Amino acid sequence: MDKKGNSKGFTLVELQVTFLSPCKRGQKRSACLPDYRQPAAAVMCRPHPAFTLVELLVVIAIIGMLVGLLLPAVQQAREAARQMQCGNHLRQLGLAALNVETTTRAFPSAGWGYRWMGDPEGGMGWQQPGGWTYALLPALEQNALFQLPSDGAVPESPSDTQKTMATKVIETPLSVFNCPSRRPSILVEVHPTTLNNATQPTYGMKGDYAANFGAYSSGNSVWGNYTGPTVEVAKKYRNRTERWPDHTSLYTGICYPFSRVSTGSVRDGLSNTYLFGERYTQPEVYTTHKYDGTTRCSVNDYSDYFGEGDCDHTRTAYCGRYNGTTFVQDGVPRVPLQDRAGYRGAVYNFGSAHAGTWGATLCDGSVHRIAYSISPEVHHCMGDKADGKAVNTSQ
Repeated sequence: MDKKGNSKGFTLVELQVTFLSPCKRGQKRSACLPDYRQPAAAVMCRPHPAFTLVELLVVIAIIGMLVGLLLPAVQQAREAARQMQCGNHLRQLGLAALNVETTTRAFPSAGWGYRWMGDPEGGMGWQQPGGWTYALLPALEQNALFQLPSDGAVPESPSDTQKTMATKVIETPLSVFNCPSRRPSILVEVHPTTLNNATQPTYGMKGDYAANFGAYSSGNSVWGNYTGPTVEVAKKYRNRTERWPDHTSLYTGICYPFSRVSTGSVRDGLSNTYLFGERYTQPEVYTTHKYDGTTRCSVNDYSDYFGEGDCDHTRTAYCGRYNGTTFVQDGVPRVPLQDRAGYRGAVYNFGSAHAGTWGATLCDGSVHRIAYSISPEVHHCMGDKADGKAVNTSQ
């Protein structure tokens, strides 16, 4: 207080010097106040306490430990988001397939074999030569892409324009067909083959989802290296001099070459039967059709827009057979597996890049996460649309 009773405050420099000035051991702060008569510059130039090297290293180590603990949580959160996006893709495919079934009275078929590309003149039903992915394009708001190869002629009489434009469709990837945990929507190297209604490209669209062709019996289907009919034979089908193929008795699932499966044919219930699912793929062939740069992968070599013929975009749930009322496993059970580098024993199985579970769309359009540890018997029954067996996906 001054003589007039006014409060006299401290300047900013005086406050800084007061609280930052060093004191000797045991000396009170009030006893080591600086001389305010000294210039401010001299006061501010006095040395201040600082971190030692040991203290700095300790702080850096603590920060490193915290980052190490945080990174796995961040990666887990990102994987959870990718898994959710993958499930959304499966849901879109399921709804699109149900829309196709409403329009054509049948779920999309697997086409005419791997030498046939999709053709808009084939429609979305069983007379579509391309795979189920191509048949779904109009229901996925991709009608412009679906109509791109249109030339007004039936698929077995393609023009050069149709072949050229069909190749452009092959070279157009869509994110809805890819799992973000496996690969982005990119063009993948495809195996060269002679196509009946398109020009073979070097790269094409490859998806990560497969349709269910059933729990088949070995040697009792056209599953395998199925090229489909030649152009001449397809013309006979069109002219009705030969009957269109009917593989109803050969497959127990939903989607296969020339399939005509309606919702009424799914006798076990739409909520008890696989429609689509993630498929097993080795990491080595995510972006190519060769395992090691030389050896061709026989089931991941063609574009998904082609017709099915080699389990490229259909998979099986076969795990055995019923002997009367008893389920008997025989051969190698086609149980779902997580992608594994170097393991080629699951090329016809469902599976995914996700840990613990894989995604499946049922025939009612619902999407479920199913454990890899699912019972082979339950998995087998989920692949059969009319076996009359009760199932529980939690088993």
